[in-house]
Amino acid sequence: MLLVLCLLVVSAAAIYVACEYFVNGIEWCGRKLKLGATATGTVLAAFGTALPESAVTFVAVIFGKTPEARDIGVGAALGGPLVLATIAYAVVGAALWSNRRKLRRADRIIRVDHRRLARDQSWFLAIFVVKAGLGLVAFSIKPWLGIGFLLAYAAYARGEMRRIDGAPEDESLEPLKLQPRHAEPSWGWVAIQTAGSLLLIAVASRLFVGRLEDLGVLLGLPAHLIALVLSPVATELPETVNALIWVRQGKERLALANISGSMMIQATVPSSLALFATPWLFDAPLIVASGVTILAVGYLWWLFREGRVDAVRLLPAGLFYAVFALFMGWYELMR
Repeated sequence: MLLVLCLLVVSAAAIYVACEYFVNGIEWCGRKLKLGATATGTVLAAFGTALPESAVTFVAVIFGKTPEARDIGVGAALGGPLVLATIAYAVVGAALWSNRRKLRRADRIIRVDHRRLARDQSWFLAIFVVKAGLGLVAFSIKPWLGIGFLLAYAAYARGEMRRIDGAPEDESLEPLKLQPRHAEPSWGWVAIQTAGSLLLIAVASRLFVGRLEDLGVLLGLPAHLIALVLSPVATELPETVNALIWVRQGKERLALANISGSMMIQATVPSSLALFATPWLFDAPLIVASGVTILAVGYLWWLFREGRVDAVRLLPAGLFYAVFALFMGWYELMR
């Protein structure tokens, strides 16, 4: 037990340090590619941090030898968006609230393109409703629909890369951590720092998830509870930490763009993999997870559509996850 706890702390610390280097490197990647802050967050940062979670689903559904192993992949494909739509947004609200004096944000308003984020939530909601609906029915051509999810993400990413939301120079950048004395770091060092930190995030995340699962077993928690409640929180830790770092720097545009882009990836790529390799049929916990995610995203869409999202109004997003966790606890007791 003590060894597991120590490894959890070490891996969590490694993830935080790696994320510090990753957000710094990915911002310079965006600057080099002449992308705006939103495109940098929704595409570059999101694609990088979503790779470990997508790999979990890929390994589980493609190489899993038992239905139970493949179910872990399906749970990851559903649990990831749930965590991002609830805990990650609540963390942004809490971070902005706690840093309001440092950032001189007495009004606690989130400074982002609200209309654009409302559109992103509506895109996600439309795709996720289809994704959830497919989990309730069975028909022969269902696996082929996975191609549609991949095409949907390709269209989203292409649109984000082509949109202009201000020059990248609008966001102040700290010097590249591997070249702190250079005002304009070289592409080579930017690539090395970004790729190296991403590799460390992936390794530390796998260690964190594995030890969290070990802790669940030691505490006697059911495998179903670990797969749907604990593991998704761990796998989405990089996005959550990235958001925390960016909000502390006053860059909530990047923070929310990273979460929004990661949600789009989680709604499409892992789902397509699971559709290709599993029946994609939901039991009660997966149905409830889908419903809670839809409600949480609907709440976020309403907030951004209103146009005045502040730190306090983001905090209730975390309550949706608490409701799901309570349901899972009750469900396991009733089994």
